Amino acid sequence: MSLKLIRNILLVAGFTTVVFGTGYKLGLSQSPVPYLKPTFSNTDVPATKNVDFALFWDVWSRLEDSFIDKKALDPEKMFYGAISGMVSSLEDPYTAFLPPKENKDAKDSLAGHFDGIGAQLGIKDKKIIVVAPLSGTPAEAAGLKSGDWIVKVNGKETVNWNLPQAVSNIRGERGTKVTLNILSEGETEPRDVEIIRDNINVPSVVWEVKTASGSAKKSIHLKLSQFGGQTNDEWLKGVSEINSYLATDSAKTVKGIVLDMRNNPGGYLSGAVFIASEFLPDGAVVLQEDKTGRRQTFSVNREGKLTNIPLVVLINRGSASASEIVAGAIQDRKRGRVVGEVSFGKGSIQDVQELQGGAGLHVTVAKWLTPSGKWINRDGVTPDVKVEPDEENPENDVQFNKAIEIL
Repeated sequence: MSLKLIRNILLVAGFTTVVFGTGYKLGLSQSPVPYLKPTFSNTDVPATKNVDFALFWDVWSRLEDSFIDKKALDPEKMFYGAISGMVSSLEDPYTAFLPPKENKDAKDSLAGHFDGIGAQLGIKDKKIIVVAPLSGTPAEAAGLKSGDWIVKVNGKETVNWNLPQAVSNIRGERGTKVTLNILSEGETEPRDVEIIRDNINVPSVVWEVKTASGSAKKSIHLKLSQFGGQTNDEWLKGVSEINSYLATDSAKTVKGIVLDMRNNPGGYLSGAVFIASEFLPDGAVVLQEDKTGRRQTFSVNREGKLTNIPLVVLINRGSASASEIVAGAIQDRKRGRVVGEVSFGKGSIQDVQELQGGAGLHVTVAKWLTPSGKWINRDGVTPDVKVEPDEENPENDVQFNKAIEIL
């Protein structure tokens, strides 16, 4: 598979939900809105398909004739809804049809700039859950955590929702409010959480020299928040800065690098291979298995600048997909140790296809496996050293402290 093609392959956990983008501006009017019957084109069934659409048109016609709210009979919305229903019938939470607005929002999200609450969502056990709140966003400030179940959105039950439905109900313009009914793990009663949407700007790569609590040990704390469209450029800039720092006298006491992918929901497959190649000298990064069972190996594809420095990888329940690929490769190849919690567990690959009119289609086309052939779907990557966060004192980053201790 060419690099050009794999740039269009997504691994993100519930990617269509990462964007709570600009919402619709609602206007109220007292004047009646006439219902205009639509005209249709390209209605012929392909010769290779034996499908009778009589029932479809019968239902469409009955809705036109009988439904009480004529203003709700939006032909385009009904058309997109029919396509969404067809895709949803596959019962794969990561295969999704995105109408033009949702598709644009999804692409804006991977670019790292959008309006919303700043949370990544996914589907687990048919529930809409928080994969990870983004750092410094309204979602984090409101106390959303990885694993939270969104029971309701503005009073609407989320049972049987797909990811695009979650997006369309939660997204909105900066300054507007959304109320989420949340059930956190370990709790028995859900609670309402009001969140004011804001503009979200998320840098993918941030690094600093950091000392563990109660220790003189120093490390490079390299935070990777997603594998988006700008991540590779940001990564190269960060690595260049790190190498310049490591050449100074101040760096003599640095023990190594802590690659922090906690709450990283994933992104592009090409990005995962690119990042892993920074630390691995050669060999396999990830295996892809298609619907026929044929496997393809994606190997280190460039000369990394950090192949010899001691390395520890941090993950948690919000680490998904592309971040799991990197963690799994580092672990399988024994390049470094993995510390933290068992990760999210998303082992499938989506092909991103652009459709006419600006719509998009995300199709699950394969599953991915670690270099040793392990499929982590639902099970996640198990860290070499399990460390639960200090919930009572979040400022005490026990997972990071353990990482530095291991270096």
